[in-house]
Amino acid sequence: MGREEIVADRPDGGGRTLLSRAAENGHGGVVKLLLGRKDVNPDKPDNRGRTPLSWAAENGRCGVVKLLLAREDVNPDKPHTDGQTPLSWAAEHGHDGVVKLLLGRKDVNLDRPDNCGRTPLSWAAWSGHDRVVKLLLRREEVNPNRIDNYGRKPLFWAALKGHEGVVMLLRAREATTPAQYKALEI
Repeated sequence: MGREEIVADRPDGGGRTLLSRAAENGHGGVVKLLLGRKDVNPDKPDNRGRTPLSWAAENGRCGVVKLLLAREDVNPDKPHTDGQTPLSWAAEHGHDGVVKLLLGRKDVNLDRPDNCGRTPLSWAAWSGHDRVVKLLLRREEVNPNRIDNYGRKPLFWAALKGHEGVVMLLRAREATTPAQYKALEI
């Protein structure tokens, strides 16, 4: 009786691979082993278009994000079927370390809207993540007044959810230029 070959990149019913699961859970050693295999696609999307980087970013797995970003065959700005990118996921969940890593990339659109017109700033404002909002507002490419498909700006979402600190940050940015905002002691 022959033994079946192990296929390291075989997806499960939801299209998730071993790399995707290891990235989501922050298992850096396993991720390194899998990335060392030629038969593993490091940017393989699941059935919803989520990549291993997307899962690692959502869960704040900085070490795994660094491993994946070091690869030329990983798209750091790849949206899933609803249009959210790794930056959007990290911003929504308040993972400022991952946000910093992605902000350092020239190939990441910092103001990219998803299918509902929501940007990483909008998601961070919705969730009340002051540190992430501050990081994003310091970048000229980020428009704090961008209106989503519902006609709402990040300020609306922060106010709706009662995130006072985020409301203050957004109002301060609206009253200044990006350069002036960077100089503020907020």
